[in-house]
Amino acid sequence: MSPSVPQPAASQSQTQKPHAVIIGSGFGGLAAAVRLGARGYRVTVLERLDAPGGRAYVHHQDGFSFDAGPTIITAPFLLDELWALCGKRFADEVELRRMEPFYRIRFDNGEHFDYSGDPQRIRAEILRFAPADLEGYERFLKKSEAIFRVGFEQLGHTPFSSFMDMVRIIPSMLKLQSYRSVYSLVCSYIKDPRMRTIMSFHPLLIGGNPFTVTSIYALISYLERAWGVHSTIGGTGAIVQGLVGLIEGQGNQVRCGAEVAEILTTERTVRGVRLTNGEEIDAAIVVSDADPAWTYKHLLPSIKRRRWPDWRIKRSQYSNGLFVWYFGTRRQYPDVLHHTILMGPRYRELITDIFGRKVLAKDFSLYLHRPTATDPSVAPPGCDTFYALAPVPNLDSGTDWETQGEPYRQAICAYLEQSLLPGLSENLVTSKVTTPLDFKHRLLSYKGAGFSLEPVLWQSAWFRPHNASEEVRHLYLVGAGTHPGAGVPGVISSARVLDTVVPNATAFA
Repeated sequence: MSPSVPQPAASQSQTQKPHAVIIGSGFGGLAAAVRLGARGYRVTVLERLDAPGGRAYVHHQDGFSFDAGPTIITAPFLLDELWALCGKRFADEVELRRMEPFYRIRFDNGEHFDYSGDPQRIRAEILRFAPADLEGYERFLKKSEAIFRVGFEQLGHTPFSSFMDMVRIIPSMLKLQSYRSVYSLVCSYIKDPRMRTIMSFHPLLIGGNPFTVTSIYALISYLERAWGVHSTIGGTGAIVQGLVGLIEGQGNQVRCGAEVAEILTTERTVRGVRLTNGEEIDAAIVVSDADPAWTYKHLLPSIKRRRWPDWRIKRSQYSNGLFVWYFGTRRQYPDVLHHTILMGPRYRELITDIFGRKVLAKDFSLYLHRPTATDPSVAPPGCDTFYALAPVPNLDSGTDWETQGEPYRQAICAYLEQSLLPGLSENLVTSKVTTPLDFKHRLLSYKGAGFSLEPVLWQSAWFRPHNASEEVRHLYLVGAGTHPGAGVPGVISSARVLDTVVPNATAFA
């Protein structure tokens, strides 16, 4: 949506509704807009970029389309629920395609493991790859399900507005061994070092260190098994456009090219926002889908913050950064699956470099996304669309990405050329690179972190920035930096929490 496109005038019945302003149009902000619209609010979503999506923005270049960030959907029922709130069916508007296998994990020595959602196929693959771990895998999956029943179904939509909310879940967390890391939990069931890597890498997809993140995130294994790993035909941006359509169908609007400079308050209560162009917009409530660090450090300049002062924001622990190389080729690589995880020569040591030492290592592990394996429409005929994503340190590393970005891209290109994509260099048609600097300047992510606060135990649930702001009345937070955390299911669930903490529209009548 272009900011130059005229917006439809609100009807008289719409203008009589209390106004909710949402800052940012990522999945969290768009889901919040749908939910608040369904609850009787007049909603305006303000997006500073030229198109909606946030981290789920879509790049279009030389006839190729690139999903900027999330590429998989693992909890489609959350999307079904949003469409149902508008009296529609998600499946009627957006097509999901289940992946099989979910991923191919390729090790540096050329061995590979196809991670499948089909029970018989993955058992056969384990018997081929590490037969002694089949029983341990089955027991781990049962543990993952038990964690899911509590961590996702019971706690994922709990607002954790008071410390007593946290106290009440401590017995359950102790029973589930949430004080252990994901890797530690996996090791208690799995013995083969390669299988331990396969079963523990998932936290990296949401900005977590498998060796330190709470084992509550082991629920991802069951979530994938139960509902599958899906790709969206037309790219993840098709879901973004679908959500925008729902919002506009409710009589509400998404304004792009509209950057918020300040959340306006009176006596620590929200009264609206001011844009960078000076325009002021009144609001009964404001929902920020921006990084909580940006919201608190920059959008509340007149408020003396009690819970999230600058020193606490600075001392908090942030997720890794991301280096993403988007590229298109004039030929196709039919032997490369939709999702491939390429493990480098080191696992624990590389992750320590990224999260602990915060140094840019010479080696890397990659997530290689080839959406044209499923959906040829995202590339010109006979071509392939890719992105290669490498977890890297956030900007605390001091890496000069202005000078290091291109050599790093070249190293990734050389590695892919000798491993999976022969002739890559001579077949490149288009190329685009995103580094932690882009996350800082384009997405306003503190320290260029790819996923906001790292999801360690002491930065989860009550210890995370609350969905109902602790600083200002009628300010609410959604997105990766608040509860329950990063990843598409997490940010959509953060909007679901608003049903509990945001007053009904009738409260402002």
